[in-house]
Amino acid sequence: MNMRLSILEKGHGLGTKVLFAVIRTFSGHPVLDVIKLVKYRPDFYGRPMSGVTQEAMRGPSAWSIGDRELMAAVVAKSIGCEWCAKAHSAVAAGAYRDEAKVSAVLSDLDTAPLAEPLRATLRMLRKLVRARAVDADDMRAVLAAGVTPEQVEDALAVCFAFNIVGRLADAFGFFQPSPAAFGGRR
Repeated sequence: MNMRLSILEKGHGLGTKVLFAVIRTFSGHPVLDVIKLVKYRPDFYGRPMSGVTQEAMRGPSAWSIGDRELMAAVVAKSIGCEWCAKAHSAVAAGAYRDEAKVSAVLSDLDTAPLAEPLRATLRMLRKLVRARAVDADDMRAVLAAGVTPEQVEDALAVCFAFNIVGRLADAFGFFQPSPAAFGGRR
C-alpha cells in the first residue's frame, strides 16, 4: 500500500525551489520525489543521502560509472522499483554507450555479454536484495571471479544506497516518470 508524502511538495527553501524550477524547465518533467526527499530532509538517512549516493556512484572506485549504474539498475529491478531501474539503466547505457548490453544484463544476467567479475558481483547483489542475505560461498564466488575486497565494498555501498531509495520510492508512491523522461521509448 502506497502512501503519498505531501510534505515533499512544500517546505523547501528558496534555493531548492530555484533548483527545482531549473530541473523542470530543462528536463520538461516534474522533479522526482526522491530528489525532493533528499532536499527536504538531507539528514533523513543519518547523514546527507546525497553524500551517500554521490560517494557510492561517483566516488573513487575500480568499478566504472557504467558498472555502478548497472548495479543500481539490477538492485532496483530486483526489488521491483520500475522507475529506479529505468533511470539507472538509461544512465548505464549512456555511460557504456551500449544500450543492448544493459538490456541483455537486465533480461538474462547469465547469458549477457559481461566480464565475469561484474557478472559475479551482480549475482551476489541480486541475491542480497532478494534473499536479504549472502553467505561465505557467495562471497568466495565473487572473489574467485577476480573482484577485489574494495570492489565488494563499493558494490555493497551501491546496493545499500539504492535498495533504500527504491524501497522508499515504492512505499511512498513516488512519482514515476514515463520512460521518455530517461531517454527510453514510450
